[in-house]
Amino acid sequence: MLDLKNMKKSDFYYELPQELIAQKPVEPRNASRLLKVDRNTGDIEHNHFYNLCDYLKKGDLLVLNDSRVLPARIYGEKSDNGSFIEFLLVEQRGNLEWEILCRPGKKAKIGTEFVFGGGKLKAVITDILEDGNRIARFECEDNFFSALDEIGQMPLPPYITEKLEDKERYQTVYSNELGSSAAPTAGLHFTKEMLKDIEDMGVNIAYVTLHVGLGTFRPVKEDKVLDHKMHREHYEIPKRTADLINQTKNNGGRVIAVGTTSCRTLESVATFYNEIKPCDGYTDIFIYPGYKFKVLDGLITNFHLPESTLIMLVSAFLGYENTINAYNEAVKEKYRFFSFGDSMIVI
Repeated sequence: MLDLKNMKKSDFYYELPQELIAQKPVEPRNASRLLKVDRNTGDIEHNHFYNLCDYLKKGDLLVLNDSRVLPARIYGEKSDNGSFIEFLLVEQRGNLEWEILCRPGKKAKIGTEFVFGGGKLKAVITDILEDGNRIARFECEDNFFSALDEIGQMPLPPYITEKLEDKERYQTVYSNELGSSAAPTAGLHFTKEMLKDIEDMGVNIAYVTLHVGLGTFRPVKEDKVLDHKMHREHYEIPKRTADLINQTKNNGGRVIAVGTTSCRTLESVATFYNEIKPCDGYTDIFIYPGYKFKVLDGLITNFHLPESTLIMLVSAFLGYENTINAYNEAVKEKYRFFSFGDSMIVI
């Protein structure tokens, strides 16, 4: 039995063989496996993602995160001596101002200038933050994001060591709003044809935007879960989405979030305003066992790292014992884990 007041990060540990960490996405996208877990009983079924419609019904609403990943990793050199530097764009702070991670950090003192892509982008360090991140102000002769698309690389998580041949495979097919440092990976399994099939069966689809920050990969350092401080991310809920959520709830349908990012967006707004309405802002909501869900009736998600805030969120929704049991079953059945891995639906 989990002690809700004294949860330890070790409570959310599970053994994962290295070979189960997916290094490449499957083809086609919806060929991934799908573990279905009954939220009430914990009962498990094994399936494939292309059969997702088996678990949906007319009147349901799928809420997807349409954020698009920036090719946010750029390599360059110091202007004065040509020595190597790597930037990772974390969050836009102004027109051409960005919070960045950089290495080697000792080269990035305030006032230091760098060039990228043979001069397509230039940057100067303007501030050093408490956590060691920098603020960089960029210069660009043409469009900044076009230059970034040309010279930048996808910021794949550290557990993926193989090169990604096609940048679009780290984007969802419905990605639209540029701004994430990591993909909302639960949506990588959908194809455009599947989305049409889902709508044809009477299931509505709506979009929120939450720009995924690199904090999603940061490990929980504190032993006590309640001592962990979440990173901040920007979200937006448009009017159409808010209206569809409220209509679905009023009609007795189910609101199913695709991904922990969509979940955090919906639950943040319901927590802030006691209702779902069109809005935007920042959230650092931390969802862990004991949390009372205000919007969600179902969750589609990938398999997450041991001791991560994401497995804690799943445990809050599915129940701790059911979650650990489902993960152990996925390991036993050799499901593929993490960003390019297989999928799970909790309903």
